[in-house]
Amino acid sequence: MAQPAQTLAPPEQSPEFVRLSLAAAMTLGLAGGSFFRGARLGCINLLLTYPGGCRANCAFCGLARANRPQQGEPRYEKFIRVAWKSYPLDEVLARCAAAPPWVERICVSMITHPQAKADTLEVCRRARAATGLPVSLLIAPTLLDEDDLRRMQQAGADRVGVAIDAATPELFEKLRGRSVGGPHRWQHYWRIFEQALKVFGPGMVGVHLIHGLGETEQELVLAMDRAKGLGGGTHLFCFFPERFSALAQRPQPPASGYRRAQMARWLIDQGLARAAGMAFDQQGRVLDFGVAPEVLRQALASGRPFMTSGCPGASGEVACNRPFGNEKPGPDLRNYPFALEPSDLELVAAQIRQFEQNP
Repeated sequence: MAQPAQTLAPPEQSPEFVRLSLAAAMTLGLAGGSFFRGARLGCINLLLTYPGGCRANCAFCGLARANRPQQGEPRYEKFIRVAWKSYPLDEVLARCAAAPPWVERICVSMITHPQAKADTLEVCRRARAATGLPVSLLIAPTLLDEDDLRRMQQAGADRVGVAIDAATPELFEKLRGRSVGGPHRWQHYWRIFEQALKVFGPGMVGVHLIHGLGETEQELVLAMDRAKGLGGGTHLFCFFPERFSALAQRPQPPASGYRRAQMARWLIDQGLARAAGMAFDQQGRVLDFGVAPEVLRQALASGRPFMTSGCPGASGEVACNRPFGNEKPGPDLRNYPFALEPSDLELVAAQIRQFEQNP
């Protein structure tokens, strides 16, 4: 007697499934654990997921097309240091609707995949309807044009992020473009950033930039200044070597240069300084931030330049604070997901004055 054919379960893919960071899963009660120093995650990040994964091949990314994990380990289990497990979208949104009051935003992160445009709109609409929380989109510019951005706004998104990541066209090409067999193009990314500002409005679009990919501090400052000059802002990250990525063996840069980059970003985004007024040494390191000593002193004392930069929530404070996304929990924090304590302020004040011999 013929055996009935077995039916395979459909793959866990978007839009019916999304991946959550470990921090998001913990916040929503889907995973156990506690946060170092009592940090609280203010934004639930939803990552689209497909069996074929991302079609891009960025050298620093754990989701790059060419990545090969060790035998027996799921291919996309690690991204930004931690596990991103998949969950049913409806369950995630129900938990978001009942999330703690400090959760003030949802962010939907695209990957470079043919289905991602349509699925981003679907997830965005459902997230707004189910939770009432503001929704940001971390977009994949290679897939998009200005009409797509308008559709995203109509679906309920109020802000978007454009992850340019590399601060110069040469680094972008080397790490994200043709040099690694990737589809991304520097000029198109900036074009989409400008178009997003037209659609969503000034101040509603952020550029993601990563310190430590081989750029100088001056080059990074110029990229942040360009974003501000166009009407946007910068969400700043510090490079951390992703397991399985092409840059897995590259060391994380010293904190000193990142502290100066953080200060420059904060002063620029606050409208207190511009790159043209800053001074740099022969290695491109910031020597002078171009502000009065009292302004710099107050910025240092506040600690705010060293806190995570990202999209705000209803309170006006940064919601997308990504606890420990740039580093392991411990004393060597790069982006503080909470207000700095006196010992933290002493540390960052000392670090910002350090100049490594080989930055």
